[in-house]
Amino acid sequence: MKCPFCNQDNTRVVDSRPADDNSSIRRRRLCDECKKRFTTYEKVETIPLIVIKKDRNREQYERAKIEAGVLRACHKRPIPIEKINRLIDEVETEIFNREEKEIESEIIGEIIMDKLKDLEAVAYVRFASVYREFKDVNTFMDELKKILK
Repeated sequence: MKCPFCNQDNTRVVDSRPADDNSSIRRRRLCDECKKRFTTYEKVETIPLIVIKKDRNREQYERAKIEAGVLRACHKRPIPIEKINRLIDEVETEIFNREEKEIESEIIGEIIMDKLKDLEAVAYVRFASVYREFKDVNTFMDELKKILK
């Protein structure tokens, strides 16, 4: 590992521990040349995942898109960010545990909705209204009735 300060190759690990998310390793390193310390994170490389969109186009999976949708649904709701991040982690884990190279966006949307339903009703309805593209009040009411059962 090259030192980010002096660009030398002579660095060594002085401390190693799981990162906060428990899915990566945090390593403190020391440069033998300039004696400065820096931190690196080691994460398991996952299989590239392709998302098949509703229009049948394909694009590479991006966690940021799930984060954006969930954050929009939870906007101004009394939900701690830790719970939101845990939900996003659970969705991503479920997606990657399928061990498929391609996944339809509808499946991702259903996984998110299933998790949001357990987290908070208003966030669930907000996400569902965009995801399911409610055309009128009746379809919106049908979704509300499902929650109330």
